[in-house]
Amino acid sequence: MKHITDFTIITNQRETDEFVVLTLQHPGELPSMVPGQFAEVRVDGAENAFLRRPLSIHDVDYSNNTIKLLIQEVGEGTRVLAKLKSGDQLNLVYPLGTGYSLPKSNRVLLVGGGCGVAPLLFLGRHFVENGIRPKFLIGGRTAATLIRLDAYEQLGDVYVTTEDGSAGHKGFVIHHPIMKTETPEFDHIYTCGPDAMMKVLAKYAGSRGITCQVSLENHMACGFGACLCCVTPTVDGHKCTCVDGPVFDSKYLKWEI
Repeated sequence: MKHITDFTIITNQRETDEFVVLTLQHPGELPSMVPGQFAEVRVDGAENAFLRRPLSIHDVDYSNNTIKLLIQEVGEGTRVLAKLKSGDQLNLVYPLGTGYSLPKSNRVLLVGGGCGVAPLLFLGRHFVENGIRPKFLIGGRTAATLIRLDAYEQLGDVYVTTEDGSAGHKGFVIHHPIMKTETPEFDHIYTCGPDAMMKVLAKYAGSRGITCQVSLENHMACGFGACLCCVTPTVDGHKCTCVDGPVFDSKYLKWEI
């Protein structure tokens, strides 16, 4: 079931020069949500932000009825969201889309690049609650762009790559030594981030008989499959990312990899 709710901002935590984390208080009891689902967020006070912004649900605390959203400042709408203060109201339509599913084994690797790390914290917490200790592989341009590593380290082993080598292994996530072993340490990959990164991971998984669930970052203006701006080709024809995804099995997508 989908909801439309006015949340209250509790905290706005600046993580890096371009990322903040908003903690939102629900006025009552949070509905059940699945990691990988997202919210359409209304932007008030922005002259040119007419449409809601789709944001992954970063984390959920059912005991306190709060959720977290990771905001990357990339345009007027997200810049307005990043300036919200404690006590401000934020209207969400949520939870939307299809999320990640539980694996058939407990050997899982969660891979995120840039703001693609957003849904992986909630997912990792969900795994831990189901007796699965995940491994995380997180990539960034530089050490300064890596987000909330300490939060992921509380849930599982964390591996890092940066393009300039300023933290962790130098290169992209696919270059990390954990991806180079003859016998992979995992049976399932869960990922979100740039398409180029996820296509490489999908190809890697396919060549090794590993399942790979990807969360697409297509533009999703409505969240209900009405505007058709997020359509993506699949083996069963064109599907709306906001309704049939954003999470897909990589084998289901018609990617040229």
